[in-house]
Amino acid sequence: MRAAVLEAYGEELAIEDVDSPEPDPHGVVVDVEACGICRSDWHAWRGHGEWADDRVPIGQILGHEPAGTVARVGDRVSRFEPGDRVAIPFNLGEGSCPQCRNGHGNVCEDGYALGFEETVPGAFAEQVGVPHADFNAVALPDAVSTVEAAALGCRYVTAFHALAHRADLEAGDWVAVHGCGGLGLAAVQIASALGATVAAVDVREAPLELATELGADATVEAGDGVDVPAELEAVTDGGAHVSVDALGRAETCRNSVDCLRTRGTHVQVGLTTDAERGEIPLPMDEVTRWDVTIVGSRGMPPSRYDELLRMIDSGRLEPGALVTREVALEDVSERLAAMSGYETRGIEVVTEF
Repeated sequence: MRAAVLEAYGEELAIEDVDSPEPDPHGVVVDVEACGICRSDWHAWRGHGEWADDRVPIGQILGHEPAGTVARVGDRVSRFEPGDRVAIPFNLGEGSCPQCRNGHGNVCEDGYALGFEETVPGAFAEQVGVPHADFNAVALPDAVSTVEAAALGCRYVTAFHALAHRADLEAGDWVAVHGCGGLGLAAVQIASALGATVAAVDVREAPLELATELGADATVEAGDGVDVPAELEAVTDGGAHVSVDALGRAETCRNSVDCLRTRGTHVQVGLTTDAERGEIPLPMDEVTRWDVTIVGSRGMPPSRYDELLRMIDSGRLEPGALVTREVALEDVSERLAAMSGYETRGIEVVTEF
């Protein structure tokens, strides 16, 4: 099968013919019909993560936001059979650890990160293997296309989990979203659908225009000399109830914390780059004084996908509206390089393999 392989950090991915995966006894093999191109792929491609012992190895097949059709099934799989349409979470659980048993499979103690480690080659390929499929794979309703399911990827489900489960967002809350890439735009649409009032922040006009189309009630164009927290305090009449850093830079993280009102919640979903190396100074005395909550969010437990899929099926959420480009496998390197200069808009999806 054809696959995009990481041969050197920051260099063009090699399109190679590699062996097709065989299903584990507890796994399935999926014909990939669509796979999102995510900023987490960019981090992997750039070789980030060594500061957290999380650097992707050379030789890895990247891609972690797949959807497609089950092709082959292991002999211990009971929920799926060939021909079933599925989405695959990137943070795969093994199903039996205390976190998995208590509904937190996205942080499985013995889990796998699809496309980021040697044991689970990724989905920039014609096929992808999925371990522990009965626990991990998510059956798609007929109304949800594979392109929409790929848009769910890690960004959309991370944003949903961040707002609905980690921040306990309530209708009427003000939500500030810092960084309007795919993850931030997903947060804008989801927060609006959950009944919040949304302020979107970015340095570029085009993503802010798209954020408005997706439900943002206010926008702040951050640039040189702009006091983002002050702008947001004025817009929200006292500060955000929930603020999301969807980029992972020191400036956006600090702005997110500083724009909160008393007892507000900061949610960190953006990963840091080699400029921060996983460390960002925060005003912890203010956090203590104003009873501020800081939480992280990564992916979503597969057991809770049904909440999100019901909202899509009912028309309350539309992940397909974030898809701005469909590309071929050969285009992935170019699109990853475009992320270095923040030249992408919305979510881009590989549909030609």
